[in-house]
Amino acid sequence: MPHFSHILFDLDGTLTNPRQGIGNSLKYALKQMQIDGYSDEILERFVGPPLQEGFKNVFGLDETNAQLAVEHFRVYFGEKGLYENEPYIGIAELLEALHLLGRQIYVVTSKLEKYSKMIIRHFEFDQFITDLQGAEDTGKLSGKGRLISQLMERNCILPSSSVVMVGDTHYDLIGARENGIPAIAVSYGFGTMEMLRSCNPDFIVGSVGELKKLLMA
Repeated sequence: MPHFSHILFDLDGTLTNPRQGIGNSLKYALKQMQIDGYSDEILERFVGPPLQEGFKNVFGLDETNAQLAVEHFRVYFGEKGLYENEPYIGIAELLEALHLLGRQIYVVTSKLEKYSKMIIRHFEFDQFITDLQGAEDTGKLSGKGRLISQLMERNCILPSSSVVMVGDTHYDLIGARENGIPAIAVSYGFGTMEMLRSCNPDFIVGSVGELKKLLMA
């Protein structure tokens, strides 16, 4: 079994389930933009990539309107949406157990950094986490590979078999590969099993319990 000393976690779909908050924020933004067509399928496509990319790709908005939609999204999310969220069962216990073992725990997310820090503090995960890397307001430099690279550089983490990225979408798995580190795919989040397998992660786990067993080896 591998021994991971530095563990990078995605946030949405890996540590917490943000479905309600993201869905309500998206509905609010679309209403303000006078755009119809919200569905659960569309919601799935907004978890993982930067928001700007989602509004462009899903609704065909240009740069200006995509940024305006993002601003509307953040109005609701910043007030209510970020708290319409809940940790997956067993995640708090997993983070505490890893912390007590001396593992270095990080969060790397495409969510806006200031909101990510608020969520981490809200659930009291900050006591276990060494550092967090999120996206900036503009949406630039928010690809997962670049975010992972920034966190690793800042914390002087070199690529090795003891460093691992844990996430639920192909953005996490591809980002890990771009940085030369192993990847663990979790299938309880937003990514489909077909998509996860297509990225050839080093491991796939179906529950927080399975993840804990793997990470605590």
